[in-house]
Amino acid sequence: MAAASIALTLLITPKFSPKPIPKRSPTNSRTNSSAIIASSSSSSSSSSKNGSPPDTECPVPWEQQPVNEYQSLSTSFPFSWATADLRDYFSRLAVVGSSFAILVGLPVAAFGTGAVADPSAEALRCGLGAASAGILAITLAVIRMYLGWAYVGNRLLSATVEYEETGWYDGQIWVKTPEVLVRDRLLGSFSVKPVLTRVKLTLVGLAISLAVCVCIFINVDDPRKMQDHAGVKVIAGVYNDEAARSFEPNAFLPEHDFS
Repeated sequence: MAAASIALTLLITPKFSPKPIPKRSPTNSRTNSSAIIASSSSSSSSSSKNGSPPDTECPVPWEQQPVNEYQSLSTSFPFSWATADLRDYFSRLAVVGSSFAILVGLPVAAFGTGAVADPSAEALRCGLGAASAGILAITLAVIRMYLGWAYVGNRLLSATVEYEETGWYDGQIWVKTPEVLVRDRLLGSFSVKPVLTRVKLTLVGLAISLAVCVCIFINVDDPRKMQDHAGVKVIAGVYNDEAARSFEPNAFLPEHDFS
């Protein structure tokens, strides 16, 4: 009886059949991986479309980023002169000043003076005028360098960047990330500030030289001040009895002789 009941129970109870696990088709896995790669590439390309690293997500256009502006300025004319060594820097400035003094300043100074009685004094004034013109040309070039480097230095040291997104006066401001801020400030402190210091010292030296040339030019007696009055040469600042008689003959009449 016991064996019969057990056999009946086994016949009535349904057997357990586990559900088969669906296999992942290789087509679906390949599709998913390609979608992930495409999404990652699109995100990286969108973040690096302006030439910045993917982790910075810089929206500033490539040519308006301070680090790229620094690289462009350091290779452009004449701003690259300020980053050269002292010998090349001063030699280039000297060539510019000498060329301007000889080709422009000297002809203008010679044409403005004309023929005079004292060639030595007039030659000194002509040389001072040409030198002043050359110094002025160098000063304008150095001022241009200073303005360009000061602009880039301020953008590197600043925590924000002002830029135009499309170039149609749609100004935007981007706050630098900590990594970009550290990089820009290191570049501005160790690369731009020494250049600005050199340019400032050059401007001070040029200002002193120009002031000295102007003072000497003013204090040199102008030969054109020498005039002929009744056949007597009169020199400004020098007393002469003959010249005084030509100017005021009545003062030398006998009735005014007190001797």
